[in-house]
Amino acid sequence: MRRIAVALAGLLAVAACSGPAAEPAPPASYPPQTVSPSRPPGATPATQVTASPVARPVPARVMVTRTRMRDGSVVTLAAFSGPVTYVLHDGSEDPGLAAGRVRAGSAVRGAERGRLLAAFNGGFKLSAGAGGYEQEGHVAAALRRGETSLVIDRSGRARIGIWGHGVPAPGEAVYSVRQNLPPLVLGGKPTAGAYDWGLWGATLGGGEFVARSALGQDAAGRLVYAASMSASPADLADAMARAGVRIAMELDINPEWVQLDVARHPGGPMRAAIHGQNRPADQFLLGWARDFVAVLAPG
Repeated sequence: MRRIAVALAGLLAVAACSGPAAEPAPPASYPPQTVSPSRPPGATPATQVTASPVARPVPARVMVTRTRMRDGSVVTLAAFSGPVTYVLHDGSEDPGLAAGRVRAGSAVRGAERGRLLAAFNGGFKLSAGAGGYEQEGHVAAALRRGETSLVIDRSGRARIGIWGHGVPAPGEAVYSVRQNLPPLVLGGKPTAGAYDWGLWGATLGGGEFVARSALGQDAAGRLVYAASMSASPADLADAMARAGVRIAMELDINPEWVQLDVARHPGGPMRAAIHGQNRPADQFLLGWARDFVAVLAPG
């Protein structure tokens, strides 16, 4: 009986060892992780904040440069950029509109003074017959078809075009217009007439190289003033074309009339920008006999 009991116990032990194995517990489940190359696995990712780009306002500014031409003439270029506006001012003698008819008289004063960035001379005397003149809706000389024209609208924005050829545009709010001769630059190139200096006004002493000035507009719509105290019309045209000007008009000539004054900041002290210019830098503040253009920063 003892043998039988021992044998039965062995059989039960073998049966227990050869029975079906218990199924393993399923592995623990974890949410997938994205491993950043900049941090080790398992590290807690930091919250990423993307700042929205803030558009910086474009400042109103005047950039003055100088370029020496092949003939030795030095041309000063002043490019006006940003939210500038323009005001055509009457001269006390020419055009000499009756006092009280126009707001912008022979001097920059009042609130306009605090916004002044630059000021430059206008065109020929109206008696020269080089073009018409209209200021703030008042006509001092009839506007002429085919003449290059600085056109300023009621908001102070300005452009240059040929009167009667796309200027003024239908419905354009023309406020002031200063005309002076046919184009000096057209389509980004000096016109053929730019190389015939006799076409561009009577010069002091009858020479080709005298004080001259011009005003153009580039493809971005910016106005660019050019001047020299000794240059030919071709010098101004070539310098402006190199600067990207698409269309330009000659302004006044001879040393008595060519003038550009600029400030480092709106309303700041004015300084003469053309080397050797005759007139003091505060001439347009004191008052001037001839028309001129003021360049203003936003109020």
